[in-house]
Amino acid sequence: MNQIRSVWDPEGRYSEYAFIRQAQTFPDVLLTKSGGGDITPILGIELKTWYLLAKEKEPNFRFCATKEACAPADLVVIVPWLLSQVISGRPKLLKPFVENARYVAAWRNYYWEHTRQTEDDRGIIVPEDVRPYPRKSDAINDRPVSDRGKNFGRIARTGIMEEYIEEIYNERIAGIEIRHWLRFVKIFSEGRTREEIEQEFERFEREIEQGRYGKNEGKIESVWMILTGLRRLIWEESGTDS
Repeated sequence: MNQIRSVWDPEGRYSEYAFIRQAQTFPDVLLTKSGGGDITPILGIELKTWYLLAKEKEPNFRFCATKEACAPADLVVIVPWLLSQVISGRPKLLKPFVENARYVAAWRNYYWEHTRQTEDDRGIIVPEDVRPYPRKSDAINDRPVSDRGKNFGRIARTGIMEEYIEEIYNERIAGIEIRHWLRFVKIFSEGRTREEIEQEFERFEREIEQGRYGKNEGKIESVWMILTGLRRLIWEESGTDS
């Protein structure tokens, strides 16, 4: 962010300020004067990344900070990424999820107390005397009375990211929507036999040949290269020949 200052501060109004990373303290990043001290930051960012082809189809990022620990301008930002050629290439960043941190905290608690389906105690223990930009030692997290599944704070499960996730999975890599790559890659983590995996390869290849994903020759060639690389990677790891 500091390297693209001209984008977020084109008039130089905040020339004395910079984004500074904090270690193990909420929020992860502050926009503040370089000298720090008692200067109040302009905003804070709780920043996380999300690998789009991970086994889980949703980000498992947890946000547990209580609402009062968030300043009015603070943000929650989740940056999705994957490799430019699915299994190789350079990391490719996609459009981030950005939302007001206080709003996310309030939404999360409302979901936990009123919306989710459960017979467990829905109560939440909220810390007292909390202020924005706390010290590392401060207790700032809301805590559920009952959480057998350890799911409190997993904001993707609250529905707040639903439209955003749908939009991201419509993005294309090598001409194919990410949702289809995720379906395909997921089978390798489900304990399938070599025969079942080969059947999935063949099914995917037929879908490409039949034009299900379009008939752009450059796209088809790129997908074939990725599938060949996947085959080689899988059989090398399993210790068998392709």
